[in-house]
Amino acid sequence: MGRFGVTEILVILAVVLLLFGGKKIPELMKGLGSGLKEFKNAAKDETATDKKEDSDKETK
Repeated sequence: MGRFGVTEILVILAVVLLLFGGKKIPELMKGLGSGLKEFKNAAKDETATDKKEDSDKETK
């Protein structure tokens, strides 16, 4: 179990193309991108909330 080479990546991409077809892949990537964007925004909001709570505790 090491790094993936070019051949392995091409085989994985070929399998994905066969399973989902050419029309579904852009939809899947769009969904994956929006999911990652939401996750990053939630993580950013959580860290901002944590910093605010920490500063509130220090002022008390």
